[in-house]
Amino acid sequence: MTIGKITKNRAIIALASLALVSSFSLLSAQAEQTKPPLSGMLRPGTPVSFADLIEQVSPAVVSINVITREEPAVPGVGNLDNIPEEFREWLQRQMPGQNRRSQPAPREGRSLGSGFLISGDGHVVTNHHVIDKAYEITVGFEDGKEFDAVLIGSDERTDLAVLKIESDQEFTHVNFAKDVKLRVGDWIVAVGNPFGLGGTATAGIVSATGREIGRSAYDFLQVDASINRGNSGGPTFDLYGNVVGVNSQILSPTGGNIGIGFAIPARLASKITQELIAKGSVTRGWLGVQVQRVTQDIADSEGLSDSKGALVADVVDDSPAKKAGFKDGDIILKLDGVVIEDQRDLTRRVGEMFVGHSAKFSILRDGRKKNLNVKIGKRDDAAEAETPDTDQERDEADEFGLRLGSLNDEGRERLGIEDDRGVLIVSVDPGSQAARKGFRKGDAIVAAGDLDLFSADDFEKAVATARKKNLKAVRLLVRTQGGQTYTALRLDK
Repeated sequence: MTIGKITKNRAIIALASLALVSSFSLLSAQAEQTKPPLSGMLRPGTPVSFADLIEQVSPAVVSINVITREEPAVPGVGNLDNIPEEFREWLQRQMPGQNRRSQPAPREGRSLGSGFLISGDGHVVTNHHVIDKAYEITVGFEDGKEFDAVLIGSDERTDLAVLKIESDQEFTHVNFAKDVKLRVGDWIVAVGNPFGLGGTATAGIVSATGREIGRSAYDFLQVDASINRGNSGGPTFDLYGNVVGVNSQILSPTGGNIGIGFAIPARLASKITQELIAKGSVTRGWLGVQVQRVTQDIADSEGLSDSKGALVADVVDDSPAKKAGFKDGDIILKLDGVVIEDQRDLTRRVGEMFVGHSAKFSILRDGRKKNLNVKIGKRDDAAEAETPDTDQERDEADEFGLRLGSLNDEGRERLGIEDDRGVLIVSVDPGSQAARKGFRKGDAIVAAGDLDLFSADDFEKAVATARKKNLKAVRLLVRTQGGQTYTALRLDK
């Protein structure tokens, strides 16, 4: 073999080797790119540190220091604050041995909380319960500066309040998040004044959204960032430095953090605080109905595919609902084209409407859908009947567990029935469906399905009609001494 051929063959072998090495290198690089992250490694988008965020928002977070002053109790009378002012001084003069000089000094109390600035001119958001009965309010900053503040307005129902710092200084402030679409698992950061320690930051995630607490018509964010006493009124931030909630409550047997805290959502807090700044108080819309949950049994009795909506148990006289033609037994399905989830959803949405707003309600009545237009009224103390206190878990009855009889005038007066409707529940069989669902001797059934009841025979007719319609349940309107409520009797049992 000549030298030229040897050299040529070596060159070919070298090129082949280079190509092979290059192929292995490419495959190795691709494998490296597709390799899953090691256990414990941070995924893309996970913050390595919250330091920049906290440094950005902390100047707008303040401590709220409150001094309360309470008049001392008078023996045999109690706290003089509970007595009208025109009688207070006269009563003090009449009390034996009591006069202005001998009266004990008012008692002072102190409370701490948190807040945050939402405007450069010094408007501060905090909780109502932080400043309730405040005699003197001081706002403290992380740099040690303190300013006196005055109360602009407070709303007990949402536990929100707005203060105004008495200063011409321009302040750093933060903004409420707009179009908030928080998901369970999203990062949040809480900054506040726990136990009076001053600016303290904690981080966590959104544990739940739309959380119902007690009988409040409003929903809360549930967060697991450490929230303790003194955090009340402080802000909860998203990773962009926007306020997504106002810390309000904790769930704890000891009063300390156990990882369950609740914040007022930004959507609600923003609306309420702006109204407090503008008017000093909050005006709520009023429909004028008592509503209860649509149970699955009631939905079945009406032929509905699901249990969404709010069932009208009673219509308040001379209310917007009464004027618009609402009737007992109507099921409210939509408000201004949006589906009503339940009675709390209805109460919240009506309460957030402006007085005078012309609202369109889609309802189900006697198996047919229709629309009612209502001019929303103003809620006051007399309108509290619309709160969801009528959400009673009395769902169903069993005709075979009921003994029905005639209802006389004395019974109608006892139960507050103004017309001649109603059949008396004479007895309820123990262990029956009626007994399990709370039917009681002495109550009355005034309607079943679409039929008003005047006798036990009418009850049987209503049940037979429901069966002919292949309904799974028949709806009943039951009257007790505590008011009236709808329930449903299962026909498939």
